[in-house]
Amino acid sequence: MMSAENALPGGSDRACDIAKAATAELDGHGRVVAWTRAAERLLGYPAAEILHHPAAELLAIPGDEVRVAAVARWCRAGDGWGGSVAARHRDGREVQLAVQVTPVLDGAGPERWSVLAMEEWRVPGGGVNQLMLEPFLAHAPVGMAVLDTELRYVWVNDVLERLIPLDQRLGKRVHEVLPRLEAAAFEERMRRVLRTGSPVMDYEFRSPTYADPHQERAYSASFFGLSDPQGQRIGLWYMVIDVTERWRAQERLALLNDASVRIGSTLDVTRTAQELADVAVPALADFVAVDLLDSVLRGEEPVPGPVDSTPTLRRSGQQSVHEGCPEAVLAVGEAVQRSPSSPIARCLLKGASLVEPVLDLTTSAWVTEDPARAAVIREYGFRSVMVAPVQARGITLGAATFFRSRRLGPFAADDVQLAEELVARAAVCVDNARRFTRERAAARVMQQNLLPHELTGGSALEVASWYFPADAPSGVGGDWFDVIPLSGARVALVVGDVVGHGINAAATMGRLRTAVRTLANLDLPPDELLARLDDLVIELVKTQGADQAADTGDPSVASTFMGATCLYAVYDPVSRRCSMARAGHLPPLIVGPDGAVDWPDLPAGPPLGLGSLPFEAVELEPAEGSLIALYTNGLIETRDQDIEVGLSRLSGALAVPGETLKELGGNVIKTLLTGPPSDDAALLLARTHALDAQQVASWELTCDPAVVGTARGLADRQLTEWGMDALLFTTELIVSELVTNAIRHATAPITLRLIRQDVLICEVSDASSTSPRLRHARTTDEGGRGLFIVAQLTRRWGTRYTPNGKVIWTEQSLPSDAGGADEED
Repeated sequence: MMSAENALPGGSDRACDIAKAATAELDGHGRVVAWTRAAERLLGYPAAEILHHPAAELLAIPGDEVRVAAVARWCRAGDGWGGSVAARHRDGREVQLAVQVTPVLDGAGPERWSVLAMEEWRVPGGGVNQLMLEPFLAHAPVGMAVLDTELRYVWVNDVLERLIPLDQRLGKRVHEVLPRLEAAAFEERMRRVLRTGSPVMDYEFRSPTYADPHQERAYSASFFGLSDPQGQRIGLWYMVIDVTERWRAQERLALLNDASVRIGSTLDVTRTAQELADVAVPALADFVAVDLLDSVLRGEEPVPGPVDSTPTLRRSGQQSVHEGCPEAVLAVGEAVQRSPSSPIARCLLKGASLVEPVLDLTTSAWVTEDPARAAVIREYGFRSVMVAPVQARGITLGAATFFRSRRLGPFAADDVQLAEELVARAAVCVDNARRFTRERAAARVMQQNLLPHELTGGSALEVASWYFPADAPSGVGGDWFDVIPLSGARVALVVGDVVGHGINAAATMGRLRTAVRTLANLDLPPDELLARLDDLVIELVKTQGADQAADTGDPSVASTFMGATCLYAVYDPVSRRCSMARAGHLPPLIVGPDGAVDWPDLPAGPPLGLGSLPFEAVELEPAEGSLIALYTNGLIETRDQDIEVGLSRLSGALAVPGETLKELGGNVIKTLLTGPPSDDAALLLARTHALDAQQVASWELTCDPAVVGTARGLADRQLTEWGMDALLFTTELIVSELVTNAIRHATAPITLRLIRQDVLICEVSDASSTSPRLRHARTTDEGGRGLFIVAQLTRRWGTRYTPNGKVIWTEQSLPSDAGGADEED
């Protein structure tokens, strides 16, 4: 450190002096035309060795000649240049100089430049000033460049120099150096900075790497203006930061968010697999194939543990960057053939992801053993493969295979993590869809088993039915229909609809259909049958609510049963009268033999389960050959169509006289169901027939016990006329017992009626409401065996109540040679 005695007047007490600075002059071509002793001491070159030589020969770093040329252009455009330069001393060592270049304005002629230089460590400010910043900026970890007002590169640091060499950048404009789209975006922002002086911050863009054009990286650029001390704009500089990792993290997050929205939009297994493939292409891979176990597609429970080569895999979804997936060797639904050496087989057996970052077509056994697969991989340039198991809730459902070409490069560790997370999310959705498939299949099987398989209306009705389950995510519904033979040749028609879908609706439907059959066997009139059924539904709702409250521990939990509708009709072919009632169901449609359509004025009644209003029955007398149509709302009601429109289309489709029931029903289905129904759709058609007068015989009897013999004789003569002599003895016993009971225990009027149908029906009616019952008489009893004998001689028997009394009826099977309902006398 200098003392006060030797300190320079007015100077600094630091070890530096502007007088020690070396000076030189250069002409317009960069040749040295003046050289001082200070310059000789600084670099060791005497004037004789350096005068008239290019100053660039003093530079220590090869390639700085290009930078010198750029500096010369900068100096001519402005007031000079200052910066850091590495020079070569005469003895070979490198000297880092702080240099200031200024123009010489003496009017002597050609342009000249004055160069002032000194060792950087001598520069005031502890070596940290404008002249000292360049070495640090040159080696900064971010890319930097300086441009003039014409957007020509003047200076770049090492980071940008590694991307594009200096000889391809310095002195050239932006659009001559950068790719077209990138250059246009840069120039637009640079000109904005030059025009306004305001910086442009954090402009993100993506660009291929110069080492591999197929690889893409992300960058963030910020642009700043440069001004001289007088505030005049002299150029700008920009800084570029590689933000590829941040960009990839954002891309991964966006992909996962997209996957959470797109995967699992339905409860369909194959659709969910396809959604996984759609999400992963092109963000993660160039081609993706999702293969699931065949048992998963059927909704079955896969076997826990590793999956060997035994279970069948099927292609369930695939996607490619090429339209139509031309590289796929399998179509969706086809079985996947896998060798033990294939990545998918090893992945399933291990239960963990497997990656081949670089796919070698010459050494990978699973590729070479299949020439077709090798040809596809070679044709589409696949060079990396990754397989991730599709696992959920401890079971393996399949595997997802990802392929990459040069477009994305080999799979890395973060790609594996991303793929596993995508597949894990999709696996839960696939398993949910599998469970739904299993439950829907179970509900559909149960529904099919609970619905009637064969319907017959005997000689009273010609019937045909159609049923289409709902094509809805919630599964099958609770629609049902039935045709129930009743006593006296009568037939009951019933159609109903349980609100809701799924296995609960199907189970409730089965309960109600069984209940209707049970109540129908009691020969109840339609309104009374619906009242009994309503009581049953109310009790069912209470029971379900109690069960759910017990399961959940919450007494406030209500039953999920939402109610049901029903229409019940009874047709009598003897009287040709039809009695019907409905509980909130759609009204029936009756089409006459001439095609005229009639909507009976039938009171709607409340839906089942409310128990608030009574049901009303209406009795009609349709002409012989009339068509009775019962249906559910899924047939006529859609989301975009009002129910009145559906009813009008239904009546138009049925008003076609002369066609068979199958033709009519097919016409209805074709007209109304243009696509899969959103709700269960049921249609029941019945064409009425009347029994011929020669098939029915009826007699009024008095209450005289002597009339029993007369009744037997009447029955004998009628059976003989019908050619049923084989039934004479049993019929005499039946008539004798039933008429005797009526005379003893009932009141007049008493009627005996025989009906010849597909069975022989014997009916005895009276005005009493007291019903006989079957007894097991003791050996000492003198009576009580009559109905027991009747039960043994007949196929079935029972009691039917009427508004004026009751009817005791029996049915006997016809002998094989006897005339049936289809025979004419």
